[in-house]
Amino acid sequence: MRRSGGKCNWEETGSKTETNKRAGKAHPIPPYRHLPQGRRSDGRWSNMAKPKTDIAQTREIRLVCQNRKAYHDYTILESVEAGIVLKGTEVKALREGRANLKDSYARVRNNEVFLYGLHISPYSHASYENHEPERVRKLLLHRFEIKRLYGKTQEKGLSLIPLKIYFNKGKAKVELGLAQGKKLYDKRESLKRKESAREIERMRKDRKVN
Repeated sequence: MRRSGGKCNWEETGSKTETNKRAGKAHPIPPYRHLPQGRRSDGRWSNMAKPKTDIAQTREIRLVCQNRKAYHDYTILESVEAGIVLKGTEVKALREGRANLKDSYARVRNNEVFLYGLHISPYSHASYENHEPERVRKLLLHRFEIKRLYGKTQEKGLSLIPLKIYFNKGKAKVELGLAQGKKLYDKRESLKRKESAREIERMRKDRKVN
């Protein structure tokens, strides 16, 4: 590279340049240094340096288990995402899908939220110190969120019901629902709606087949 008049002139040096000059060909070095790192002169990204992408954004949420009974017995008014304190064997058992939310519920106690009735089966490959399947587990929420949920459960008589357990960005989460118990006629109405929706779906499938 030589400087002349404040400008950069790119020229090749060496035996290869001399042979190219004799053949009437000149291949100046492309000024890659003036481009952003990883970019080529044609504007494309090189294989060696591609723009970084967040791996966590590409990961999908992995569902472990769902509390179907909760949607039958309760009307879910709102839901929040909570973390959960687990042991190592419990995390491994959840990754195998060995959990059940049936008859589970959450309560606020001493400004903390605890989950009762969650059954996580013992980890099959644990050699020792396996966990208790139905021990009480602590949920992780912000302080203002705990106060807000506690106030609603006390004033309106609502319940905190876990709806599902899933992995979000590799961490176990619990979807906690603020639920109101259904009466008998409400349950019957919800069953009728489900049956009618199934019948409509069957009719659509039959039309597609015919």
